[in-house]
Amino acid sequence: MNIGQAAVASGINAKMIRHYESIGLIMKAGRSAGGYRTYDAEDLHVLAFIRRARRLGFSIEAIRGLLALWQGRRPSAEVKKVALKHMAELDARIAELHGMRDTLRDLVDHCRGDARPACPILDDLAGSRERN
Repeated sequence: MNIGQAAVASGINAKMIRHYESIGLIMKAGRSAGGYRTYDAEDLHVLAFIRRARRLGFSIEAIRGLLALWQGRRPSAEVKKVALKHMAELDARIAELHGMRDTLRDLVDHCRGDARPACPILDDLAGSRERN
């Protein structure tokens, strides 16, 4: 199948498929007599793996490692180690987002939202608001 068909079948747009090829995440596609990229069932399986890994938030480098583990049939202990590291990174990001939300909630609660120019949100962004 051509790249357009592979994009539809895998759920990854053609531009990203070309990008994944250019960075070596996937093998260079075969070429038709006319020079068009061609993909087979195995290529689609790899693209689906990448799509699912991206949906879980894995970085390109982590996916590269996971692909190597998957294709090399490595022990699941190595895969679990990668997944646990990613979970810790997600937990840290979630905590950071909660902190951002709490700070913004505090700023919004202290903003009158009226016609006056005084605004604790802008003051905080400008670095001129004293924090409690």
